[in-house]
Amino acid sequence: MRREPQVLVTGFQPFAGAKLNSSEEVVKWLERREIPGVILEVLPVEYEESVDRMLSLIREIEPKIIFALGQAEGRSRVSFERIAINLDDARIPDNAGTLRANQQISEGGDVAYMANLPVREIVEKLKQQGLPAEESLSAGAFVCNHLFYSVMNHLESSRGDCWMDFIHLPLIPEQGGEFPGKPTLDRESQGQTIIAAIEEARTLWLS
Repeated sequence: MRREPQVLVTGFQPFAGAKLNSSEEVVKWLERREIPGVILEVLPVEYEESVDRMLSLIREIEPKIIFALGQAEGRSRVSFERIAINLDDARIPDNAGTLRANQQISEGGDVAYMANLPVREIVEKLKQQGLPAEESLSAGAFVCNHLFYSVMNHLESSRGDCWMDFIHLPLIPEQGGEFPGKPTLDRESQGQTIIAAIEEARTLWLS
């Protein structure tokens, strides 16, 4: 029998002066569930440091499935991204003060990478369970996308046997005061959706 694959799930720290980041809060919620075989980490909202930390974890843990979580104000559902693009282009600096505009992540690298995890199949299964999941096209052009593209580039160049996707999360209700008028979704609904995604990914990996 094949061993159940190790899963790495990451979130991000707060950024742009905000007090919370929903992805960090969902990671904390998942930590309290103590899910076997799932390693959880919160990354800095910094272009290079986030990638360095993620690649160090990949070398240390050798996960078979990676779900990187980030916050996206304005989303109302858990959004599974399909494409990482070779572009840093943001209105705000990262937490190290780095502002990037119209800059390639990898000079001369591939224009984009598709998530190598079966996004559509997983999202459909989550929807059938009544969970708030959806497909989304692109992870944007800030640190979330930078991490997604950089890790996909690493996995392709290293020929590693690993699935990865980036998932954007809605705000949680406690952030409503900082982001008035933006939709929110409670931690439990978001966390249960991520747990179900982990279960579906593991099932598909072993099939």
